[in-house]
Amino acid sequence: MYLTLSKRFEFCASRRLYLRDRNEGQNLAAYGPMASPPHGVGDNFEVHFVFHGPVDENTGMMVAFADIKQRLGSIIGEKYDHKFLNIDNPDFVIQPPTVELLAKALLTDAQRAFADHPAQPVACHLVEDPDSSATAFADGTVERHIWLSFSAARRTYSPRLSDLENKRLFGPAANPAGHGHNYRLRVTMTGEPHPAYGTIVPYKQLIKVPPIIRKRLDHRHINKEVPELKKQPVTSETISQYIYERLRKVLPITRLKLYELPWFFVEYFGDNRGMVGVRASFRAAHRLHSHKLSEEQNREVYGKCNNLNGHGHRYDVEASISGTIDERTGIIFDLVAIQEGIEEALAAYDYKHLDLEADDFVDRPSTGENIVTALWPRMDAGLRNRLVRLRLWETPNNRFTLRKEAPADKE
Repeated sequence: MYLTLSKRFEFCASRRLYLRDRNEGQNLAAYGPMASPPHGVGDNFEVHFVFHGPVDENTGMMVAFADIKQRLGSIIGEKYDHKFLNIDNPDFVIQPPTVELLAKALLTDAQRAFADHPAQPVACHLVEDPDSSATAFADGTVERHIWLSFSAARRTYSPRLSDLENKRLFGPAANPAGHGHNYRLRVTMTGEPHPAYGTIVPYKQLIKVPPIIRKRLDHRHINKEVPELKKQPVTSETISQYIYERLRKVLPITRLKLYELPWFFVEYFGDNRGMVGVRASFRAAHRLHSHKLSEEQNREVYGKCNNLNGHGHRYDVEASISGTIDERTGIIFDLVAIQEGIEEALAAYDYKHLDLEADDFVDRPSTGENIVTALWPRMDAGLRNRLVRLRLWETPNNRFTLRKEAPADKE
């Protein structure tokens, strides 16, 4: 099992993506409109620092979020927040502050700040706008992500199943009249940033993606108007597969993630392999308190979360199952079965005080690390032992992720 936690920060900055030794045409091809304004343009950034390390058996924590906030908040304030990055940040006096290089620089800063800590920063995910982000990893890997949207109608249906089988498996989504979705697609590319330009893929290539997708899928009835899928099962899995095969011809993509609904996605990796994810939530009260610590130590370690009368959260949970796309059905796992498995697992915690009413926390504090670890076997049992990744959001800023194995999905 591989456990990580991530902490989210925000900062505002301006920058210009431009190389002095390249002409205007070369800069525009590499950076698009970010190359033109001589005084830079601004962005509101989100940065997520991901940590991995041992969980202290006394506190139930890998690292205190307050410690992360103190160490990394000061670095962000000194080097990134409210700065013109090309001038005010020494890392970018020469190299351009692309989203890829910014993610790498932030990860390096975090590694230096936590050099003395058992929990180490293993990744940094940087969002420059809702449609553009990058992730840098401790092993040197860098990923570039772009998002786009399209709307399409479809009938969730497999011609390799009988009408009765389709109705049983897909329910109302198999209605012959069809239905529609506003899809959100994330495309991920992996590579080494260009030594001069600092990008994995230049702007001139990235702008090819939306027309490819929208021409084929936007405002289409997928079963009727996409020739390659007319005789195939039409599911989120097969739509993802279809998109992947088209984009890999023009981009070094390693995976893509398609949201059919805000709480349901399919991630496709190629070679008929993918992952299905479903998000749900539960409401619970708790108090962070360890019987292995003194009262004073508890107050020092947990701060306001040690409030005698407790507090609470609406926790968000995301369960992911991996596998191959079934040739007959076109799916990886039955969506209804996932929802039922999640609902059954969360019933032990929903509308409960975790420390007083859940057996899992009689002898250990109800930290996020312990909650996601205790939830795993409950969730896995309801998902036919197919669970590969479980995520828990305590707040939008604090996330815990437990994986069956060390991450191959690089996120």
